[in-house]
Amino acid sequence: MSEKQSPDGFRTQTDLALAEMRALFEPTPLQLNDLLSTRYGARIWLKREDLSPVRSYKIRGAFNFIRKALLENPALSLFVCASAGNHAQGFAYACRHFGRKGVVFMPVTTPQQKIDKTRMFGGEFIEIRLTGDFFDACLAAALEFADTENALMAPPFDHADIIEGQATVAAEITAQLPAGETPDMIVLPVGGGGLSAGVARYFEGRVPNDRFVLTEPAGAPSLKESLAAGHRIKLSKTDNFVDGAAVAQIGAVNFDILDRFDVDQVLLIPENAICLTMTSILNTEGIVLEPAGALSLTALETLGPEKLAGKSVVAVVSGGNFDFERLPDVKERAMRHAGTKKYFVLRLAQRPGALRDFLSLLGPEDDIARFEYLKKSARNFGSILIGIESRAPENFISLMKAFDDAGLGYQDITDNEIISNLII
Repeated sequence: MSEKQSPDGFRTQTDLALAEMRALFEPTPLQLNDLLSTRYGARIWLKREDLSPVRSYKIRGAFNFIRKALLENPALSLFVCASAGNHAQGFAYACRHFGRKGVVFMPVTTPQQKIDKTRMFGGEFIEIRLTGDFFDACLAAALEFADTENALMAPPFDHADIIEGQATVAAEITAQLPAGETPDMIVLPVGGGGLSAGVARYFEGRVPNDRFVLTEPAGAPSLKESLAAGHRIKLSKTDNFVDGAAVAQIGAVNFDILDRFDVDQVLLIPENAICLTMTSILNTEGIVLEPAGALSLTALETLGPEKLAGKSVVAVVSGGNFDFERLPDVKERAMRHAGTKKYFVLRLAQRPGALRDFLSLLGPEDDIARFEYLKKSARNFGSILIGIESRAPENFISLMKAFDDAGLGYQDITDNEIISNLII
C-alpha cells in the first residue's frame, strides 16, 4: 500500500485479499443488536470479530501478510513473530493454512491458556519459544532469530499488508449492511492501529471522516496523544489491563492514515468501565469479550442516546479471547465503576460491642465482602479495611451519613489507586 495508491485501488486490493481469505473462514456476522438498539434509540450493528476461527480479527492481517510474502517469494519457508496474544494465534493459524513453519516468541509469563491455543491453531507448523519476562525482551529475541535464521518477521500491526488484511473487516461490513445503508457512525477500537487504519482507509471517500469514533483504553492513549502532538508519541508507561489494545506507540504506517482524524474523535475509555461492559454483555447477551473487544461497546455508553439516537451505528467487537481466571478481577472492577462496591479504612474503637455498633449502621441492602485488621494505630483504636457491596450506589450516601452521625473515623479509598493497589 503506497501513499499514492488511491482509495479505489486500496479497496480493490482488499477485496482480492478477502476473496483469498474465504479459503480460511466465512465472514464474521454483522448483527443488529436489539438490546443496544432499544437502549440508545438507534440501529446498533455489532461486527462480531470475536467469532472468527481464532476469536479475533488478527487472523486477517497475519493471513494477508504471509499470502503476499509467498506471492513475492514462493520459496519462503520460515516465519517468525513475537506475541503473547491474538496476533500469535492468527499467525499460527495462517502458518498451518499455508504449510509453512512459524516460530512464535512469547514471554515466559504468558498464561498457559494462550500458549496452548497458539499451539493448537498452528499444529505441527508452529514452534513456541518462551523468552524473557516482558514483551520487549521477547521482541528482541524474535528479531535476532529473524536475522540469524533468515526468517521473515510478521509484525502485529505496523505494515501495509497487515493493514490491508484488517481492512477486510470493512469490506465485509459493506456487503452485510442492508442495501443502500451507509453507517452514520463507525466505532473502532485502537491499539497499534492496524484495524482502525484498515477500516478507515477502506471507507475513505465513502464515509465522511467525522462519522468515525476511535476508542482507546484510558491507560494507553497512544493515538490521542499523537494526534494532539501532531506526530507519533511513545508513552512512557501504559496500563496493560486492556492487553489487546495497550500499546505504547501507534504504528508509523497506521498513524499516516489515522492522522486525518481530529483528536476529539478519540474517546479514552476507563478500564473499570470496560469491565462493567464485559460483565453486562455476558449476563444479558451471553457474549464473552476480552477487554479490548469491549472497547467499542463501552464507547456507546460514553456517547449516550443524545449522540446515537436515530443513527445507524456499526461497532466493531474486536475479540473474545478472555481468560476466565481474570473474571473475579473484572467483576471487582466493574462493581467499583458502577458504584456498588466501595472500600473504606475505618478507625474502630477496641472495646466490646464496637463491631456490633458498626454493623448496626449497615442498611438492608449492604453486605460486607471483606473485613481485615490492618494495624492497631493506638492502644484503644484499630485500623480496619472493609469492603462493602450494595445493590445500588445511592445506598452509600446513606451509609456514609450514618458513619458521620456516629462519629466514626473513615476514609473512602475505592478510587485511590496508590492505597488500593497496596492493600486491596
